[in-house]
Amino acid sequence: MPARVDWKRAPKGAKWWAMDQDGHAFWYMAPDFIAGTAFWFSDEIHAPTFDYAGDWKESLTERPAGRRG
Repeated sequence: MPARVDWKRAPKGAKWWAMDQDGHAFWYMAPDFIAGTAFWFSDEIHAPTFDYAGDWKESLTERPAGRRG
């Protein structure tokens, strides 16, 4: 069951939405690199669940093309 994510509610820069195994939802931001290192990181921000009832392992939803943020 695909998530029905309301991308209008996403923070600027959010690229993905997903649930974790505890039922918490997060917006995942575009990765960024730490200058002078070989590391990258991606912020996660608490998000609405949008009443998602499927398997959390299948919840990852990418922002549709054309929906900027």
